[in-house]
Amino acid sequence: MTVTSPPAPAALRTPWLLTVILTGQFMAILDVSIVNVASPVIRSDLGASGSGLQMIVSGYTIVYAMLLVTGARLGGRYGGRRLFLYGLAGFTAASLACGLAASSGQLIAFRLLQGAGAALMVPQVLSMIQTNFEGAARARALSLYATVISGGAVAGQVLGGVLVSADLYGTAWRPVFLVNVPIGLGLLVVGAKLLPAGGPPRHRPLDLPGLVTLSLAVSLLVVPLVLGHEQDWPLWGWAAMAASAALAGVFVLVQRRAVAPLVPARVLRAPGVVPSALAVFGVMTTYGGFLFALALHLQGALGDSPLRAGLTFVPSAAAFAVASLNWRRIPARLHRRMIVASYGVAALGYLGLSLALGGGGHGQPFLTVSLVVIGFGLGGAFSPVLAVALTHVVPEDAADTSGLFVMVTQLGQVVGVATFGTLYLELGSATGTGLALAVTALATGACALPLLRRR
Repeated sequence: MTVTSPPAPAALRTPWLLTVILTGQFMAILDVSIVNVASPVIRSDLGASGSGLQMIVSGYTIVYAMLLVTGARLGGRYGGRRLFLYGLAGFTAASLACGLAASSGQLIAFRLLQGAGAALMVPQVLSMIQTNFEGAARARALSLYATVISGGAVAGQVLGGVLVSADLYGTAWRPVFLVNVPIGLGLLVVGAKLLPAGGPPRHRPLDLPGLVTLSLAVSLLVVPLVLGHEQDWPLWGWAAMAASAALAGVFVLVQRRAVAPLVPARVLRAPGVVPSALAVFGVMTTYGGFLFALALHLQGALGDSPLRAGLTFVPSAAAFAVASLNWRRIPARLHRRMIVASYGVAALGYLGLSLALGGGGHGQPFLTVSLVVIGFGLGGAFSPVLAVALTHVVPEDAADTSGLFVMVTQLGQVVGVATFGTLYLELGSATGTGLALAVTALATGACALPLLRRR
């Protein structure tokens, strides 16, 4: 693979830049959810154990979350274009290997490699948006970025249902991985020719103590959150999360003494970065928990097929996209108030969801209305929050800032799935699934309320 081709003229390069990097982002997000739909077929075909199936589904997320900041720092050191293409190549090759796996052990190993490829590729997306776009063009790019994030999770449910149901040429679950291969190869060809080369590599130290400490802290948090419920929250899980908190403290101390810290203090001091990171974490926690709990309810208690359950989320994703793509029409002086109001709209949507499904059944048409309100509220907050955060970040800090925001985005989803998914499952066994989902939706909305405070 050639990564040193001369860049195309800027007029040609700009639209292709967004197309290539956002398609890569879409594939990475898609693979978080698309395998959930195929998991029952994978288990019967490969004879995977319960723990093996958990690792097939969750191993990708664990490695992906653990290595995101490392991928961002490597992009800052060696160039976002180079790392994006290397990560894309690794992700594509691992997808092919997953689709050809002959045993659950092989599939687990290839899923871990797939997560590593995504962790190299994804942080470069936000970094390249930050360094290649300014002003209104950057705001439009961030809107598309937010739309891809929201749509990828829903598209994974829908596409997974379509591919598994089609059983193409008797391949059962394998197309959910193989679909990445032709897309990835196409992106590699186009990206190698048209992605901007960027500036010369910045030979900054890698801050290995910071990388190791943060990677361990993230993995010790993510692994028990991902696997905890299925294993009835064992003692080792609680010990790991406690160790994660301790390592987070160690990471802060390491960063204070580092020559080239992983998260420079000037990034954290930039106006809006810390509160925006917390807001993004809150949005993705509620969004990830809402998607997971409702999908469990639709496919479990209501008996929907994976395809029908996935299609149920389309109105929410569409509303998220509409809000993300049109928030710039609001006068700039009202953007900060709009962010606050959007969180309030999302909270009202969660309340409506609890009322629609609390009594059992699909609760139509109120379910669709509530999903549209939730999507519109979250979409009206996510893109402008990112825009506010990146306004005061200088281009040389783009990679480190990208790593920070991509990490909080992914961790938010993992924490949301663990907390709200567990709440739904625990309440469902005691009170019935309809009431359990109603309470979970109310709890999700309550978590959005603190974000109404203006910063």
